[in-house]
Amino acid sequence: QVQLVESGGGLVQAGGSLRLSCAATGTTGSIQFNGANWHRRATGKQRELVASITSGGSTSYADSVKGRFTISFGNAKNTVYLEMNSLKPEDTGVYYCNVDRVLTEIGSVYNSWGQGTLVTVSS
Repeated sequence: QVQLVESGGGLVQAGGSLRLSCAATGTTGSIQFNGANWHRRATGKQRELVASITSGGSTSYADSVKGRFTISFGNAKNTVYLEMNSLKPEDTGVYYCNVDRVLTEIGSVYNSWGQGTLVTVSS
């Protein structure tokens, strides 16, 4: 069973940077991500789509993070990253990786989600 695992969260001061990673586990052989997204949920707020990347590499961002965050695939398209710079306290939240389609050697898995990684930005 394919599972997504996020890493890279932590505590950082305002103005600092973090790089989140999302990789797939639970299957052997080659894996490729076809479209991916990062979402976040702040305490007491609804989940928010932060950044998206298509299989062709086109990206889009929430207005609140444009110019500060960058989403990208790893070289083999089996990892997705979120580079976060100039972090603000309002960026605090649990960040979730979501992959539209995980291609494996035995088939595809659609709309996979990770468990989330906590990002805390102190002022």
